[in-house]
Amino acid sequence: MADLTPSVDGGHREAPARPAETPAAGGVPAIELRGVTAGYDERAAVESVDLSIPAGSLVAIFGPNGGGKTTLLKLIAGLLQPWSGTVRVLGGAPSEVAHRIAYVPQAELVDWAFPVSVWDVAMMGRFARLGPLHQPGAADRAAVSGALDRVGMLGVATTQIGRLSGGQRRRAFLARAIAAEAELYLLDEPVTGVDVPTQEDLMDLLAAESAKGRTVVATTHDLAAASRHFERVVGVNRRIHADGPVSLLSDPDVLSRTYGGHVLVIGERGVLLDDAHHHDSERGSERHFHEPGPRR
Repeated sequence: MADLTPSVDGGHREAPARPAETPAAGGVPAIELRGVTAGYDERAAVESVDLSIPAGSLVAIFGPNGGGKTTLLKLIAGLLQPWSGTVRVLGGAPSEVAHRIAYVPQAELVDWAFPVSVWDVAMMGRFARLGPLHQPGAADRAAVSGALDRVGMLGVATTQIGRLSGGQRRRAFLARAIAAEAELYLLDEPVTGVDVPTQEDLMDLLAAESAKGRTVVATTHDLAAASRHFERVVGVNRRIHADGPVSLLSDPDVLSRTYGGHVLVIGERGVLLDDAHHHDSERGSERHFHEPGPRR
């Protein structure tokens, strides 16, 4: 079913103006990985990763399936522990700042049959802010209502999440992240499998969050969309093979290194050949990503 929700910005596609200076806690990077190696069971998914992302950045992580994109997000979110190296997020360990991070998983990892409404999903973003009785107050309800309104989903707030279209589901989970009032957004394939108008709407929202000084990091397979909507790209295939402006996406050498040579270059154009059935994370439910694997 096509997602016919109107554009949240009235169809205006121009990126929002960015502030002269992006807020940062004493210049501390929002994300910093040093010498990080991690994986599942006995298999390393990423090796010797060094990565520093300033606060307020709008970053796309690209690379082949199985290259470690999802693993990087889970390390930053604190859902996976490194075998070696250090991960610092918002000036502390991921576990210390979890309430300041909003993580949106891939759609395939969500149990869409679970009996929760769109409102319930968005309210999950407020959990870290609820009191000891975990009862939402007026401020929590206002935050959820505002978030759903921003993504165009307030009118279906009582609908069970599994009854929504793919684009509406992505909007609901983005509302959860917005309701959390997080400083760091981590999104795993946020626009995969949705129609172009929905992609544009979601990316406009993420750009607006970045313009407010929040850090947005998303994995993607859509290099054309990444070049249009992001400011910086990071190419990952077990290691970091590219890190810089979106113009890197038009460099055949960069693409060849990142995708392991699986690039057919035609004139000035690179066409990617990738195995869509290989994933870097373990098969199964989300719980696996909370279990550190044995060290090598």
